[in-house]
Amino acid sequence: MAKKQIDKEVTVEEKLTTLYSLQQKLSEIDNIKILRGELPLEVGDLEDEIIGLETRIKKYEAELKEADTAVSHQKQKAKDSSLKIEKYKEQLDNVRNNREFDHLSKEIEFETLEIELSEKRTREFSQESKNLTEQIEKSKTFLSERSEDLAQKKAELESIVSETRQQEEQLRDEVKDIEAEVEPRLLHAFKRIRKSARNGLAVVCIERGACGGCFNKIPPQKQMDIKIGKKIIVCEYCGRIMIDPELIGAD
Repeated sequence: MAKKQIDKEVTVEEKLTTLYSLQQKLSEIDNIKILRGELPLEVGDLEDEIIGLETRIKKYEAELKEADTAVSHQKQKAKDSSLKIEKYKEQLDNVRNNREFDHLSKEIEFETLEIELSEKRTREFSQESKNLTEQIEKSKTFLSERSEDLAQKKAELESIVSETRQQEEQLRDEVKDIEAEVEPRLLHAFKRIRKSARNGLAVVCIERGACGGCFNKIPPQKQMDIKIGKKIIVCEYCGRIMIDPELIGAD
């Protein structure tokens, strides 16, 4: 009952001036964010890009390791085939019949083909290894450049944040205090309007007979209702809450 009694005692004009004060504080916070510009987004994008580059380099390094292993494997295969050929050639000197001779000749021919195939694959894997090494070097160079960019952007952002941190914290504390004075339903409506507004303005003054948010003309009767300040009126075009400038001491 006590809370309801307090709500009844708050006039519409007081509600409007409180909302306007809240809007002013939030706009100051918005201006601080504008001062930071796109730096927070740029820092986030660079961090994501660096993670992607590091992942790519690890992938290339794993593929390079596989390619180098494959090169060693093919070279060993060629070496093994060469040893077999030498062995078969020695055996040719002691063949007892044509059947053994043909068999050894085919084995020599097969191992010769195996050597040619291993050498071909060795060249392929060696080229792949070379390409991967180049890609790793390029990626590492690019990573180094992007890391420098990130460090610079972070330093810029930290400089701006440090300059405005105390001011922003104070403003946020003031916002909390003002929000506590606004009834929940009205505060919810205010936040909804502010979220949908392009410039974050939920409460605007009348300017030359027009809405200060979208600049559409306001009918004379509605202007009078706003001036009287007996009820909260929103713009029929943009949905912003409108307030008479005299109420908040503006020209």
